[in-house]
Amino acid sequence: MEMISFGRKRTEPKIILAGDIGGTKTRLGLYRVANDNRHRLIIGTTFPSKKYKGLEMILQEFLGGKKNIDCACFGVAGPIIKGRVKLPNLPWVIDTKTLRKEMRLKKVVMINDLVAHAYGISALNGNDFKALNSGRKREGNTVLIAAGTGLGEAILFWDGKKYLPSPSEGGHVEFGPRNRLEIELLEYLLKHFDHISYERILSGDGLFRIYQFLRDSKRFGSEPRWLNKEMEHQDPAVVISQAARDQKNRLCMVALGMFSSIYGAEAGNLALKTMAIGGVYLGGGIAPKIIWKLKDGVFMDAFRDKGRFSEMMADIPVKVIMNDNTALLGALSYASSYQTRKVEPGDCHLT
Repeated sequence: MEMISFGRKRTEPKIILAGDIGGTKTRLGLYRVANDNRHRLIIGTTFPSKKYKGLEMILQEFLGGKKNIDCACFGVAGPIIKGRVKLPNLPWVIDTKTLRKEMRLKKVVMINDLVAHAYGISALNGNDFKALNSGRKREGNTVLIAAGTGLGEAILFWDGKKYLPSPSEGGHVEFGPRNRLEIELLEYLLKHFDHISYERILSGDGLFRIYQFLRDSKRFGSEPRWLNKEMEHQDPAVVISQAARDQKNRLCMVALGMFSSIYGAEAGNLALKTMAIGGVYLGGGIAPKIIWKLKDGVFMDAFRDKGRFSEMMADIPVKVIMNDNTALLGALSYASSYQTRKVEPGDCHLT
């Protein structure tokens, strides 16, 4: 599975605003893009999304009155319909027409954040990936799955010559338990939510929910006081992951193992549904932070465990994207192409 590359011709340098809009962080970059396809970062900043009432407030702070921006492209974690999106993990509504008018931008386009990831892969190098499974190099569909604040999924359809990225909201489909313990997890979560999606489990909050389920089941020991205090003052998912890595608490170790297994199973589900023999990429903020756990075999065991198709699954390459600016670079790439001709998310190929 090789990186995606793009070929675009430009006639003159452009000023492009790129953004990666997520439930936890909003990354923005202002770039000068030359006609030889190279770019230079003018200024870049990361904002805590939840501290702002909307994207417009962040843009006003970031741009500080800067004008003459040729195009803005935002990768957004949510379903975009006719240039408008209501984010599932933020109380925001983003509309391209409103942004263009209020921010006085010449051109504004939004793409799904996982589609932005697909475009950004071309800007990465070998050090930006960690392989979980080498698999076999083959042409065919490729998929992206990214656990972070939420769970994003996207499909890169292979048309025989190039890959066509397509957005998906597959992270919101119903969770399918595979064993007795996961059935009990589902029953536990149904006491708190009407709809149990994979995102309810495969996210930062999801890891904490798994931990709470295991804690309340009392089958893996009780919660020590020191752990409870740490989770009161820090992100529980971070505390759980670190305690598991340090082997300081069995509850945390089992919780992270369960998370990794369900993550592998859903990545396998996505690959199987789309016949993604070309490979699977793991993006998002969680995978790089727990790469040590993803490489211990639990993830890939669940990924391959597809009955009569287990042998085919074992041949699929699986890689973790370690660069957290991938979606931002993808938004920049898409905006650059948008300058020369209006394109739909797609028109990329593996070289």
